[in-house]
Amino acid sequence: MGIAERKEKQKNEIRKLILDASMKLFVEEGFGSVTIRRIAELIEYSPTTVYLYFKDKDEIFYALHEVGFEKMAEFNKNLDTIQNPLVRMHKMGENYLRFGMDYPEFYNLMFILGEPMKKISELGCDWKPGDAALGRLKETVTECMEKGYLAKGDPYQVSLAVWSFVHGLVSLAIRQRLEKFVPDEKMLLPTMEQALNWFMNNIDITERKH
Repeated sequence: MGIAERKEKQKNEIRKLILDASMKLFVEEGFGSVTIRRIAELIEYSPTTVYLYFKDKDEIFYALHEVGFEKMAEFNKNLDTIQNPLVRMHKMGENYLRFGMDYPEFYNLMFILGEPMKKISELGCDWKPGDAALGRLKETVTECMEKGYLAKGDPYQVSLAVWSFVHGLVSLAIRQRLEKFVPDEKMLLPTMEQALNWFMNNIDITERKH
């Protein structure tokens, strides 16, 4: 490994240290407790070193929210093997629920907290990770309509309905709002999946093809 490669490897390792430390503080103490100084103390580097990689903590959380989308993409890596677009859309919903329950802290950053979106607004750029995820859902919805699985309509509206449904389930679950309905924590995800099954079975479908 040459000098340039070693430097790049070290740079990537320090960046990961910063992100891991930031997520640890966020999970254990909340967003307000995460500061550049606290991060620096945790990784045993100077605050100046942290600033070499990130402008501020909002930029750190923007990077963390991108990591979250990468993790979610792993859940969907085999979706293209599902030929039936309606079945594929159902599987996307199941994967979304499982990701949210497995990684509630990342889900919070990606879809609930305002800070990553503030950074996007400051940068004046698009929400690329979110747009890509929603775009994949829209493509699947469009295919369902073209093949007669869903009634013709606005793919954006149907995609928004599907996304809003699964987002609502995950948000209620990770904020402990479903405990009155599902007191047994082990039954939480299965109950959410049952709700998704009901939703999918009651979407406006003109013709089922298997």
